[in-house]
Amino acid sequence: MSATIQKSLLAAAAFSISATPAFGQGGAQCSALPDHAALKAALDAAVAEEASGLNLDMWATLVNRDGIVCAVAFSGSDRGAQWPGSRVISAQKANTANAFSLDGLALSTANLYSVVQPGGSLYGLQHSNPVNAAAAYKGPPDKFGRPNDPLVNQPVGGVNVFGGGLGLYDGSGIVGGLGLSGDTSCADHMIAWRVRHNLALDVFGGSVQGVSGDPERPDNIIYDIEPNPAGGTGVSAGGFGHPECPNTGDEATLPPVQ
Repeated sequence: MSATIQKSLLAAAAFSISATPAFGQGGAQCSALPDHAALKAALDAAVAEEASGLNLDMWATLVNRDGIVCAVAFSGSDRGAQWPGSRVISAQKANTANAFSLDGLALSTANLYSVVQPGGSLYGLQHSNPVNAAAAYKGPPDKFGRPNDPLVNQPVGGVNVFGGGLGLYDGSGIVGGLGLSGDTSCADHMIAWRVRHNLALDVFGGSVQGVSGDPERPDNIIYDIEPNPAGGTGVSAGGFGHPECPNTGDEATLPPVQ
């Protein structure tokens, strides 16, 4: 049996043991969201399942509806097994997806890429909510990605406008955001989608709209950017497109929302 298959089976087994997420990490303000152990199990299973991108380990962050960090986890053997800079990026993505999604409208961070380019209708959005640097870089580093990560219970701020951030929906509306970082931005989106599904926080109930054009995946990534004849950034046909990446996965194979 290959190492890759073994990794997938072990991750799937670990996730199945904890398939019912535990809630409450971060105290009462995080009571609607999974705790660190549930996030870690969902992340490990998603990383093992997704084959697109560069096949790297990942950071994941959950924020509540107020943008307060509730859990941070990584999939590697230790905090140095995935890009250290991606910890804060994952938190930015969680904050962004939560901040710009509503009960009836889900926007992934991938959906924001084109609209924030020069000339886009939301140009400058990425500069609008600075990262809370005091919280984001507070130590000690050996707690990063652990249940007591210093970011937990802190507002992280920040806006990130490439793939990897998704709103979280429990059937009653939006309850927060999820951010993934550590691979290509396209793979970040694919893995984030699988993590959200594993956590059962993709319950749209048919009432949440998006911009993807796919009613089964309303906030999915869109690859419709064509080269700009004038040079520079390409043009998205629908206005919400995202560039393709090395070893881009097939977004249409992602599980439908519930």
